[in-house]
Amino acid sequence: MTDSAGAGASGVPEHPVRPAAGAPRPRTPAAESPRPRPQYGEYASPEEQRRRAGRDVPPPVMSAPAPPTAPALAPTPAEAARPAHPVDRVVALALLAYGLWNVITSVIAFLDPAALMTTMMQMLGITGSFSHYEQARTWGVVAAIVLIVGWAVTAAWTLQRLRRGRRTWWVPLVGGAVFVTLSTFCMLVPFYGDPAVVSYLDGLMKK
Repeated sequence: MTDSAGAGASGVPEHPVRPAAGAPRPRTPAAESPRPRPQYGEYASPEEQRRRAGRDVPPPVMSAPAPPTAPALAPTPAEAARPAHPVDRVVALALLAYGLWNVITSVIAFLDPAALMTTMMQMLGITGSFSHYEQARTWGVVAAIVLIVGWAVTAAWTLQRLRRGRRTWWVPLVGGAVFVTLSTFCMLVPFYGDPAVVSYLDGLMKK
């Protein structure tokens, strides 16, 4: 005895059951992958394709580095020592030489102050003779040392400025004025302490 119409002998419906309208359809294996699997290096870079094909891959081209900028060159010692003012150099050295000659002649007079003191008395119109020799000789040595040290300091300062190319003509003038004044003051101490000079000054005060 068979089932009702619509069933076969095997019990399977003769017509397949259709899914209801609006029901989702089952996905096929091809629909699961949105992008086909790459074959033969389709998505490989040109370098990878060459490597897989057994071809030589050229080395990557490296951009040449930018040449470094040359640093500012410091002036050479010869350039640093070059005088900026030749006339100033000549004048400064000439004044320095004149100062040296003045120091030598002054030191000779300071070490033997008798003639110097007598000359000074005659210039002022003082009668009599100078008698404060021992004190004058001591102060003469001090004045000579002041002049020698002063000229050495002035010369060192002058040469230093000349090497740097600075104006230097005024340095020997300033140095000479300062140290000549100091040495002159040293010699005036025994001069105004001499009895003949003191008597002369007293006479002037009483007039």
